[in-house]
Amino acid sequence: MREVLPSTKDVPPGYSRWVFGFALSLAVGVFPLIWVGSLVTTYDAGMAVPDWPSTYGYNMFAYPLKTWLFGPFDLLAEHSHRLLGSMAGLLSIGLVVSAWRFEQRAWFRWWAVAVLVAVICQGLLGGLRVRLDARTLAMVHGCTASLFFAMATATAVMASKFWYRAAGGERWQTSSSARWAATLLVVTSFLQLTIGAQLRHITGGASPRFFMGAVHLHLTLAALVVLLSLILAVSVNRQAAPPTRRSALGLVVLVLLQVALGIGTWLVNYALPWPELTAGLAQYTIQAKGYAESMVVTAHVATGSLIICFSTVATVAAWRTQAARATRLEGNWQWKKQLA
Repeated sequence: MREVLPSTKDVPPGYSRWVFGFALSLAVGVFPLIWVGSLVTTYDAGMAVPDWPSTYGYNMFAYPLKTWLFGPFDLLAEHSHRLLGSMAGLLSIGLVVSAWRFEQRAWFRWWAVAVLVAVICQGLLGGLRVRLDARTLAMVHGCTASLFFAMATATAVMASKFWYRAAGGERWQTSSSARWAATLLVVTSFLQLTIGAQLRHITGGASPRFFMGAVHLHLTLAALVVLLSLILAVSVNRQAAPPTRRSALGLVVLVLLQVALGIGTWLVNYALPWPELTAGLAQYTIQAKGYAESMVVTAHVATGSLIICFSTVATVAAWRTQAARATRLEGNWQWKKQLA
């Protein structure tokens, strides 16, 4: 029987499965890292392991499994976060090695190096948070984690088949309103996450006026995120690239889910005013660090990072499509000029 070789018809020239595999694995792997990191903040478990980079004197990878896996929950969350961070670092190293081995684009090879530098800086920031026991560094560490998530997501898009096909003759076209809505959505969702981080790390020393100001700003940015996601969904047409279309639809679902989780987060943290008007919630007792309460708050933070992720995909794909289209138009103009 004749051996049937896999078809290479759908593989664009220059595309590397190794590079894309590491880039995609990194982007996917950052999400559980952010989820567990959010859980660390929710449980106030940032100092469950007081030393770094070791874990109670052990090498991080040699720390006894039964001690942290079946031990206190805050230790489980903190040590798991460190291990997931190490996994992100190893995947970043794999991305750099594969890029310098198989990638033809020089700029992408250096971009991969920048990704590795970013994950190292993120790890150092987390380590300093432990060594200095600084709450402010914990807040900064959480915000920059979402920035790294966006960077890893953009890397996966730039290493995908879509990136090559956009320059290879595919006639995708994204409207300017969709491009700018996606771009503004990335910025706005990150700003909202930053204000949310202020609320999560707020201390008893903050004034009520500051707290309410942060809440109102957070809600205003949330309304703007909802508006921009709807504008993006309406502005995307059938000629837009598949990553942009799918991300736009996914963003609508994520934003609606985020609104519901935001309401749930407020309920499990502060309940509702006017209990006489909300008899069903009048008997609800807020339990600090309760399982259900912690999962709702953590899901709210993690979904916010997913919104940034999907917005990044839509933005990078939309601008890549526009750049490829402009290049084709410029080439056609030069060709017509030569004929004339």
